[in-house]
Amino acid sequence: MPKTKQSKRRKRFDYNTDRKKLKKKFLKKANPRIEHAQIRNAWDNNKSMARNLQEMGLSFDPNRTLPIKKQTLLGGNTDDRRPAHIVTKPYILTKLQEEASLQEKDSKTLSSDLIEYAQHMIREHKDNYKAMARDEKNYYQDTPKQIKRKINEYKRCHPQHYEAFVNSLAAPEAMDQ
Repeated sequence: MPKTKQSKRRKRFDYNTDRKKLKKKFLKKANPRIEHAQIRNAWDNNKSMARNLQEMGLSFDPNRTLPIKKQTLLGGNTDDRRPAHIVTKPYILTKLQEEASLQEKDSKTLSSDLIEYAQHMIREHKDNYKAMARDEKNYYQDTPKQIKRKINEYKRCHPQHYEAFVNSLAAPEAMDQ
């Protein structure tokens, strides 16, 4: 097979490229950025990943940390005598546990169009989902179940907004009586 043209060409040194910058760029890709600030500050580049994580009290290999016990035919326990790992940086472990124990806020919201759509359907048809499916504002031809799911999502994402809307619907009816 014939060789490609590129391989026949003589290699020339490129004076326009900065070798130092190229090396830094390569090292940056090779060592990805650690997002957690505590771990990043405690990380020692001279040590291996396993050693760094071991000092922080984190697991590098979950199979070694929590091994599956081998069962014998007689039902006897096999004792594993593993050396206890010394944690020299326990503050990282406590910080991670604190962050994990915090409750995450539900940040999901709905678009204003979907909120308006749900309010229109509730205003016109109350809880009759079959009538909602036949409504002329049902542009996407949602089925009754799909409409019910959208309304329930509106109730879940914006409970105070939904309560205020339902109360505003109930108020005019009380005045007519």
